[in-house]
Amino acid sequence: MMSTIPTEPRRAATMVAGRRLSFLDFGGPGRPLLALHGHFGEGRTFTRLARELGDSWRVIALDQRGHGYSDRPADFSRTGYVEDAASVLKDLGIDGAAVLGHSLGGVNAYQLAARYPGLVDALVVEDIGAEVSGDLSFSLAWPYRAPTRVELLEGLGPSASYLKGAVREYPDGWGLAFDPKDMNDSQRHLNGDHWDDWLASDCPALLIRGSRSTVLSATHAKDMAARRRHAQLVELPAGHTVHETVPSEFAAAVKGFLGSL
Repeated sequence: MMSTIPTEPRRAATMVAGRRLSFLDFGGPGRPLLALHGHFGEGRTFTRLARELGDSWRVIALDQRGHGYSDRPADFSRTGYVEDAASVLKDLGIDGAAVLGHSLGGVNAYQLAARYPGLVDALVVEDIGAEVSGDLSFSLAWPYRAPTRVELLEGLGPSASYLKGAVREYPDGWGLAFDPKDMNDSQRHLNGDHWDDWLASDCPALLIRGSRSTVLSATHAKDMAARRRHAQLVELPAGHTVHETVPSEFAAAVKGFLGSL
């Protein structure tokens, strides 16, 4: 049963090196859970999860650098993303949180645990591996601006259904809440071998894989769970965006894991 957590959370921000990092704070008396979205996303993708987790967890969903309502940075380095997440927790006075991340956010989550172990009590990593090799160059064909919302969505083609929440009106027309060039730069920094970071922490970890995922293979996911201490693997009937495709099942898996801590 969903909680009484408001549908509209409080939007707040913290400043990091002169940049604004925007986040949604769903409030409540529960333990803190920092949620990190994937490329092209933003914090509000975890609204349903926050409601499903109820009063036991206070979900803080960050718009990561260059996404949503957060400022565009000078770079999209691994260190930059991780330091942003650490800065938000420190600014809120949180010295131990569960951290959940999807795709890009999943790597950021386990790298945060590796580099700032005192800040992370538990990990939930959604459909991303310890080795990453992605290509977002298809997004470079998307229109940067369009005269109307309808024309922008038409220009996005088959991707429009996944990007409706990222559409914004700007002084010079309609566009997206991120720059595809930035996303490609971010993906290039994300690609690589991150096994050392995945294995560096030993807090409880849940790896959630979509059974139809083309991003995280079943073999790699099983290897990740087997090689890391205190890690468990759950597969759910979905592709890469498990939390959106099967939200109730995803929330139940996360709730069960967090409830066991």
